[in-house]
Amino acid sequence: MAALSSTLENPRMRTMVVPREHGAWGMMLVPLVTGAVVALRTGINGGSLTLFILAAMTLFWLRTPVESWLGVSSIKAQTDDERSIVLKVMVITGALAVASIAGLLASGHNRGLLVIGAIAGFSLALQAVVKKRGRKGRMPAQVIGAIGLTSTAAGAYYVATGRLDRTALALWLANWLFAGNQVHFVQVRIHGSRAASFAQKMVSGHSFVAGQILMAGAVLAAWHIGVFPGLTMLAFVPVMVRGVLWFVRGRQPFDVHQLGFSELAQALVFGALLCAGFLA
Repeated sequence: MAALSSTLENPRMRTMVVPREHGAWGMMLVPLVTGAVVALRTGINGGSLTLFILAAMTLFWLRTPVESWLGVSSIKAQTDDERSIVLKVMVITGALAVASIAGLLASGHNRGLLVIGAIAGFSLALQAVVKKRGRKGRMPAQVIGAIGLTSTAAGAYYVATGRLDRTALALWLANWLFAGNQVHFVQVRIHGSRAASFAQKMVSGHSFVAGQILMAGAVLAAWHIGVFPGLTMLAFVPVMVRGVLWFVRGRQPFDVHQLGFSELAQALVFGALLCAGFLA
């Protein structure tokens, strides 16, 4: 543990063992919290929920050292010492993941997690395939991968309540629609960072406008058929407004860190409003 502690103080080693995708952390944790909070209305199984949180965190963490060890990430473990340390992190993280999953499945309950896990795993595998298309596949790959990350909403609700029902799936769908919108908006801000006028922004952001319309249509359709409670539609209002404001305002200085914090704030507001909508 002392060796691992010193590893985290080394910037190069830290990038090989600690997940760097801050946006992905939010895509996993906000849905997880919404699933757990909405489950409170019927009472929760605290032990199973704790094990699920541990499983989700360790599985997400495991990907970074595995990619570094296999040499498929941008920063690869090259020396024997680096590979040894990365392997130790993989073993410890993997052991925690296996133990928590075994605890969830040992009683014969929570078998629905196998379905959720299969869908999430397939989406992440498909993401890796789409990524190989290069720059054109970057955004579609992130949207596809978001299916797997937001599965924590359904998983947390399911293990807490024991029900893989319409509410679990609705939470998953709502979080994925929001995550997809965030991915698209960040890409628009990056590619349209020099756009000043509405016309210039439409050139780089016309697909985002179409995405906003599709998202609104999907939310309304889900409400119409009874998948979403009526008040959950309010959760999508802030991101819709955020998207419209970028087009009607003039040129805005692009700061990736500021954008990250503003999108984190959007995610927290969305999560709070979504929970309120399901609990009302």
